[in-house]
Amino acid sequence: MSGALLSTEGLASAYGQSQVLWDVGIELAPGTATALIGRNGVGKSTLLGAIAGTRSATAGRIVFEGADITGLPAYRRARAGIGYVPQGRHIFPHLTVMENLETGLSAGGGRVGGNARVPQHIFDLFPKLHAIRDRKGGFLSGGEQQQLAIGRALAGAPRLLLLDEPTEGIQPNVVQQIEAALRTVRDTLGMTILIVEQYLDFVWRFADGYCAMQGGRIVGRGSTATETAAEVAHLVQI
Repeated sequence: MSGALLSTEGLASAYGQSQVLWDVGIELAPGTATALIGRNGVGKSTLLGAIAGTRSATAGRIVFEGADITGLPAYRRARAGIGYVPQGRHIFPHLTVMENLETGLSAGGGRVGGNARVPQHIFDLFPKLHAIRDRKGGFLSGGEQQQLAIGRALAGAPRLLLLDEPTEGIQPNVVQQIEAALRTVRDTLGMTILIVEQYLDFVWRFADGYCAMQGGRIVGRGSTATETAAEVAHLVQI
């Protein structure tokens, strides 16, 4: 697995006595976007959480930039360069848009200076966030909250961005903005992306490859350039 930004080997995770992930092995090359697909309940969100550190691994290991991070808490993984946008966004409703974005700066740890400001490229990616920067998070629309959640993760300057269902419940024009933003962070900023997404036509437009899950296991993987979304959807019965 040399050359991978992130890899997992034999990864397992459970909720109490119920095992969710079984012997999961993935490999993410630097600067690529990978779609993690499958029906609801097959373990996709658990896998993202295990990588981000919000779920514990019961077996196996996770290697990021050559270092074993399996035992690290979530905040240390964030400081190491892993950004995470969970399903449901989880923004701070009583903080302003700008204050929410500033909380993301702390994820950079030693890589962010004491006088650091929210990077301008976040407002270039999502101009609406600058226009509503003084509005409280709880008063934002679903699309605005999703843009804010992604922007907050990007504020920590991650090298790996994990996204869980970023288009869920989002209006089409915002979906287009999110797609354009993800293309930019991969192609211009060189960021690696692992995205859980049910809307395959969306993710197929920019992802380089896919990993398909069933029953907590990886059951297929391939290139979006050589396999259509319809073909892969049939494989995993989405």
